[in-house]
Amino acid sequence: MELNTLTELCKKNNIPYKPFEPMRLHTSFKIGGAADIFITPETKEQLVSVLSCCKEYGIPVFIIGNGSNLLVSDSGIDGAVISLSKMNTVSVNGCEITCLAGAALSAVCRAALSSSLTGAEFAYGIPGTAGGALYMNAGAYGGEMAGIIKDADYVTKNGSSGTLSANDMRLGYRTSVFKNSDMIITRLTLTLKKGDKAEIEEKMKELTRKRREKQPLEYPSAGSTFKRPEGYFAGTLIEKNGLKGAAVGGAAVSEKHAGFIINTGSATCGDVKALIKQVQQTVLNGDGVLLEPEVIQIGRSDS
Repeated sequence: MELNTLTELCKKNNIPYKPFEPMRLHTSFKIGGAADIFITPETKEQLVSVLSCCKEYGIPVFIIGNGSNLLVSDSGIDGAVISLSKMNTVSVNGCEITCLAGAALSAVCRAALSSSLTGAEFAYGIPGTAGGALYMNAGAYGGEMAGIIKDADYVTKNGSSGTLSANDMRLGYRTSVFKNSDMIITRLTLTLKKGDKAEIEEKMKELTRKRREKQPLEYPSAGSTFKRPEGYFAGTLIEKNGLKGAAVGGAAVSEKHAGFIINTGSATCGDVKALIKQVQQTVLNGDGVLLEPEVIQIGRSDS
């Protein structure tokens, strides 16, 4: 890999980067070895130039937002990790909010509140970016990105670009057309509705209270560890099979909400993966349901 060439490109164009950056510093799980190079472009143009260099020199690329749904290998990640967190502007025009992919969902929700726009309250408190949320069609408390997205711009690792309307995104439960493709979301537009500011604010506060009461926010995690199996709730199945508090090393099934695997302080990727397998096998044996991980596992394969 021509990492030196990529490093020189970043230096020349004032693109922020860090070599051999520990990914535990950039994931909500606080787990993960070093990326060969960690790059945080501030504009679409910087992003495209980095992608072009990586393509030309065969450097693997992985895109992240806030790292809130990732489990990174203890051995780190080959190639370049590109964080879109600095591409984060948010603007409001009538009932539409346009934001760059790296904008925090909480910032988008606050912008909606400021303009008395309703429809995005469900996303307040989801610890991710707008782009990451659309990528996996994130949702909570009866809402999801599919219900508010209008369109999104993207670039590809080959340098092409385009815009997709909501109808072309193949949005389903925790999935979209962006998964398993080389399209990288750069900007998105949400369509909301005018509402009562006090009611919107109260709903946001209510959902924040619910999250604090029911979710183990005091510990690092990647949110819900498993997707909801059809006809069931993952947390209920896990609790029913006596797995609350089950632990491998520093990873544990939360006592507060069995749907969360948490990092109690010293968890490794290997700990979490072993606990995921234990939970899957126990629930499969007990109820005949195979839980599918929602957390995205990335990095070198030797952990």
